[in-house]
Amino acid sequence: MKNMGRTDKLIRVIIAIIVAVLVYFEVVTDTMAYVLLPIAAIFVLTSLVGFCPLYGIFGVNTCRKKK
Repeated sequence: MKNMGRTDKLIRVIIAIIVAVLVYFEVVTDTMAYVLLPIAAIFVLTSLVGFCPLYGIFGVNTCRKKK
């Protein structure tokens, strides 16, 4: 079951792109890059799937309710 809305997905992808650009241009380096890149990858993956496991644990759902 999906628990992420369109806006949530878009924000996650934008954040992932920003992180990737910062690492590519070496604004963020070393340990911080190794921490941020997997998080960015998880953001992209969860956006593609439409499901966030942490949302499931905490009962958060940003999908619009179907009428």
